[in-house]
Amino acid sequence: MNSRKKIPMRKCVATGEMKPKKELIRIVRSKEGEVSLDPTGKKSGRGAYLTLDRDIIELAKKKNVLANHLSTQIDSSLYEQLLELVNKEKN
Repeated sequence: MNSRKKIPMRKCVATGEMKPKKELIRIVRSKEGEVSLDPTGKKSGRGAYLTLDRDIIELAKKKNVLANHLSTQIDSSLYEQLLELVNKEKN
């Protein structure tokens, strides 16, 4: 048998790159239309994955990628939360 475990891969909505799921952060839109960060990857709803990198987050904000992918308005506070998360990861 193959002893190596399969690594789940996901696509970053901003860059289109396939990366291991643990390197990405999931943003979720619930049925009520509420958008939130999902660090566990287990919340129910429509999800979009984004690479935890300052430049990519700013690119997603500039191109409005998350709003298009989740079919809803994205509050700027969500991008601020993402940037704070990036700063915590680097420290």
